[in-house]
Amino acid sequence: MSQAFDAAEQQSRLEERATRALALAAELGADACEVGASVDQGIGVGVRLGETESVELSRDQGIAVTVYVGQRKGNASSSDASDASLRAVVEKAIAIAQHTGEDPAAGLAEAALMATELPDLDLHHPWALETDDALALALRCEQAGRERAGITNSEGASLSSTEAVTVYANSHGFLGSRRGTRHSLSCLLIAGSGEGMQRDHDFTTARRASNLASPEQVGISAAERTLRRLDARRPRTGRFPVLFAPEMARGLVGNLLNSIAGGALYRESSFLCDQLGTTLFPEWFSLGERPRERGGMASSAFDSDGVATRDNVFIDQGRLASYMLSAYSARRLGLQTTGNAGGARNVRIQAPTTELAALMRQMGTGVMVTEMMGQGLNPVTGDYSRGAAGFWIENGEISHPVEEFTVAGNLREMFAALQGVGDDIDRRGSVHTGSWLVDGMTLAGQ
Repeated sequence: MSQAFDAAEQQSRLEERATRALALAAELGADACEVGASVDQGIGVGVRLGETESVELSRDQGIAVTVYVGQRKGNASSSDASDASLRAVVEKAIAIAQHTGEDPAAGLAEAALMATELPDLDLHHPWALETDDALALALRCEQAGRERAGITNSEGASLSSTEAVTVYANSHGFLGSRRGTRHSLSCLLIAGSGEGMQRDHDFTTARRASNLASPEQVGISAAERTLRRLDARRPRTGRFPVLFAPEMARGLVGNLLNSIAGGALYRESSFLCDQLGTTLFPEWFSLGERPRERGGMASSAFDSDGVATRDNVFIDQGRLASYMLSAYSARRLGLQTTGNAGGARNVRIQAPTTELAALMRQMGTGVMVTEMMGQGLNPVTGDYSRGAAGFWIENGEISHPVEEFTVAGNLREMFAALQGVGDDIDRRGSVHTGSWLVDGMTLAGQ
């Protein structure tokens, strides 16, 4: 990159700014304060049809200050790094707090819960990537895909590499920092023409550039995924088993986590309110998080409240064993924080896995969903209905691609009807899962 990024220097600078913000808040009358600061730098390039389409070098920074005056809360933020701006942000946060209503749940997490061990979680692996090299990799990726017979057009390939430093501090004396990197490469291709045109993509992402799939692998995979969607038709309407591909199963995990998050619970906007201990999944299924996993895409030793993270089990042998709570949502619910301010980190499933071909044989006749559209979920009732595309399975084998249909059910019933988890585990994100076979969903097609 054209601009040097010294992560150690940036970390020191952010820690110093956060410490000064805390001192200013105390000086100006705040009873407590917490500060989040970050800086990141990245390169992103895009190519299309063998030509450079975009080159972006980015550098962003910001600081957010939250103050508490009694049980009144105010927050303000800025992207200006000057001393004058820092003071203005603190003053604005205090002014806001003085005009807000009291909230009995407001305040920092308890001091005894702050993280005291901040191990190196192996998250920082900078990539010395020049623009010309980045473009060359993206071009190789797209070319590999376009060379496959049947590919008629391209929406391009893109590569990005980002390095970031984040700091969180509060007036308990806690100060935590993280350095991290994220690199990714993707390609989106088109096959066919007119009404029969189809598109699909593939990608690779990792904290270490050496762990990325090769450009050729990504391009060829994108081409194969696109070509297999040609000649799609609408499936027949009825009640069938549905096999959710790993990318789609990850969405179901997200639906579960959103439903057990403290914010949804205290607002009573979740179908899982007051359901601790209830059986949701088959007994063989467990799900939890490993926030301190080395090299994990979402690893952190502390949450957004400064609370020490820990392994949590949310689903234990089918039962809802724990909610996902921040300090604030825990107070609203009369419970204890689970160290989940900022969400779940490195979600992992513990369940016996089945070879994908065996799962298809088990389902017999039904549909494999590889793409979904829309946001058709009612979080209060769990009712679920989304547009989809994928493949028709007949006698345990892929018969033909399908599109323009809807899959519908209810999350509680879908979770209970989980028949198996595939061994095709997608490890590219923070949620690792294979395909999910769910019995008895409604398909609306022809």
